[in-house]
Amino acid sequence: MSRQQHIARTFVELADTLVEDFDVIDFLQQMTVRCTELLDVAAAAVFLNHPGPHLHNAAPCDPSPLLQPVLQAACTQGPAADAHCTGRAATAHGADAHALWPRFTPRLHAAGYTRATALPMQLRHATIGSLLLLHTGENPLSADDLMLAQAFADTATIGLLHARTVHEQHTLNEQLHTALHSRIVIEQAKGILAAHHSITLNEAFDALRHHARHHRIMLSKVARDVTDLALMPPPAPARPPRRTAATE
Repeated sequence: MSRQQHIARTFVELADTLVEDFDVIDFLQQMTVRCTELLDVAAAAVFLNHPGPHLHNAAPCDPSPLLQPVLQAACTQGPAADAHCTGRAATAHGADAHALWPRFTPRLHAAGYTRATALPMQLRHATIGSLLLLHTGENPLSADDLMLAQAFADTATIGLLHARTVHEQHTLNEQLHTALHSRIVIEQAKGILAAHHSITLNEAFDALRHHARHHRIMLSKVARDVTDLALMPPPAPARPPRRTAATE
């Protein structure tokens, strides 16, 4: 497979998120592997900003114990955190890196890396994390490789945001379906109680609600017990008459 074919295949992989069995960890792990295969870097890792205020390492391509201190420090300090905060590429190299990131840089060098480059993972105004690339040589990424790495990060961001939207929509649809079904059961229970106690539908609903609150259970659960188990809560206690200006 030529490099161009490999690049094309990678973009297809990064776009393949709208599937039912989408696995975000496998997706990000594959992205880091492709970065080490196609770019002049020794290791790569993806950091995401959810949940909590700090970045979280979601997928390193190298499980080496030497890499773990670097990734731990990168969550709060270093080019990965800066790229996420600023939305611009950041690089750790040379004496300036020690002054900027005194916790991250020594760990980077202790693990055998000479520099680190981070790129933001963002779509318009939404920044969800960063892609960290680690080098063992002295040469920085070429302009073409830097552009390719950013394209990988951008494509992965779009894929993740689309996957999240689909998941949220699926969750919303489930909630709406549950709410609709519960509403139907409640209406059925109201009719059963109204007929059993010879009361109005509004009074039947008051009976359901009073029973639910008194026993601290969901209204939909009480309604299901009425329709399925023939539970017959008594009518709710009469409400006290509203005070008016004339009676005060």
